[in-house]
Amino acid sequence: MIRTIAATAVALALATTAAAGQTPHLAGNWQARTSEAIHHIQVRTDSSAQFGEQIARWRVVGDSLWLTVGDGVWMVYGLRLSGDRLTLSGGDLEEPVTLRRVGPPAARDTAVVIPEAPPPAARAW
Repeated sequence: MIRTIAATAVALALATTAAAGQTPHLAGNWQARTSEAIHHIQVRTDSSAQFGEQIARWRVVGDSLWLTVGDGVWMVYGLRLSGDRLTLSGGDLEEPVTLRRVGPPAARDTAVVIPEAPPPAARAW
């Protein structure tokens, strides 16, 4: 669930701006509400995203957000970004997820390592 929410936030922000032919402005503190809690996902300009202790690397390819948590594969999500709303779909999501940007991202601790990017062909569907 946590991986899915984090992936959704990152994918949405990237896909929307990429589809518009712009450099994605995904950096921010994104908030996702579930029935259990409010979750915060930090998306940084250094291609890292963080949800709690989990660190991911993101990349925008066309209208898709690619996300890896260091397991050697990219999860691929459709994304749509509209202002401070990010919607992710596909990948391992059962239904689209919309996140809201609530501020700038928190700085990444220098001890935290961003996962290596898998090769482009290493995708999970």
